[in-house]
Amino acid sequence: MASTTRRASTASGRRAAVEARILSAIGELLRDGKTYTELRVEQIAVAGGISRSGFYLYFRDKVDVLLRLSSLLKSDSFEIVRHWQPCGPAGGLDGLARTYEQLFRHYCKHGSLLAAINEVAGYDASVLESRTSTQDQFIDRTMKLLIEEQLAGRTPADVDPLCAAKVMVQGGLQVIAQHIATSDGHDDAGVALEMACAAIGMASSGAL
Repeated sequence: MASTTRRASTASGRRAAVEARILSAIGELLRDGKTYTELRVEQIAVAGGISRSGFYLYFRDKVDVLLRLSSLLKSDSFEIVRHWQPCGPAGGLDGLARTYEQLFRHYCKHGSLLAAINEVAGYDASVLESRTSTQDQFIDRTMKLLIEEQLAGRTPADVDPLCAAKVMVQGGLQVIAQHIATSDGHDDAGVALEMACAAIGMASSGAL
């Protein structure tokens, strides 16, 4: 039994190492200016240090690779966002502005991947569904925070938590995508503060 366990552990470790190399290779290829549609499986495999046939031992196709990368990007983004709370030492306006700044840096670092996800989502249903699911997770968390704020009396009762959450998340993601595509990062703090002011103002004024 111990021998079988060791073999399974070794195989799992080998698989994780190969997958990590492939995912890293994708990032490098995208940073070279190629679109994801232009990449060939053979290019990805060679850059990751395996054969074309070896590639298919770990991934179904190019879309499967992108979905894995998308999942990692989502996990890291959600980890950044989940630490912010409306109240508390790290919360409030300043805390939200810092959270947006972290998101700017995170998405800027992975800008080519974000562009690839948006590119492929235009013609692949599974990538579109993954992107939509990611947005829905952020919307759900924001909606729950707004409901908590309403119960605490800090957000007007006539604010529709779901509608407000959709506007804040979907609008925020559009601003982030536009910002990292057009800015060199020098104005991250100013844009982040404006986004935080708009989000908190929206939630506290009952303007929706």
